[in-house]
Amino acid sequence: MENILKKLLGFEKQFLNLLRISIFIVMAWIGGLKYFQYEADGIVAFVSNSPFMGYFYKNASNEVVLENGDKVAEYTLYKNPEGKVVQKNIDWHQKNGTYIFSYALGVVIISIGILVLLGIWYPKIGFWGGFLTLGMSFVTLSFLITTPEVLVPNLGGDFDSPNHGFPYLSAAGRLVLKDVIMLAASLVIMLDSAKTILNKK
Repeated sequence: MENILKKLLGFEKQFLNLLRISIFIVMAWIGGLKYFQYEADGIVAFVSNSPFMGYFYKNASNEVVLENGDKVAEYTLYKNPEGKVVQKNIDWHQKNGTYIFSYALGVVIISIGILVLLGIWYPKIGFWGGFLTLGMSFVTLSFLITTPEVLVPNLGGDFDSPNHGFPYLSAAGRLVLKDVIMLAASLVIMLDSAKTILNKK
């Protein structure tokens, strides 16, 4: 057993670089998807409710009164289900700035991923890539507080479901929660980059 553990220790650097590559793959893939309509539509709830990003949209804070008197956020009336294209919804999103913002966000996410990947060869660049990943993770995790859609709603029916509200995460909430791992990974690669930089002095 001791020999196996010693051999594993010999792969420390390779495992850390694999972590960087993994972060890059996630960033490049998710960032690249920001150039597609369905993904841009999909992040509207997060961005509209975010105190950090909501101001990038033109209609983020608009409320609409329904026929029954309920008030809802305007974006909820223009949701495109994944895989479905509704032209009136797309027209609204174009006026809202949904797509322009998504394109810019894609550039930012891919750029951070590239910085992280470059950390394999350039520890100083990798350190800043890790730092930016940390910041991005904090922003993403803040959606758990600011976005109503991250919790399972009570849709009623014959019986009220006991499984709604906190702590019952919706699909969107479960997706966001995974960024806890990205946050921890960013700290690990920052620490490794810092150690490499100091060892070279």
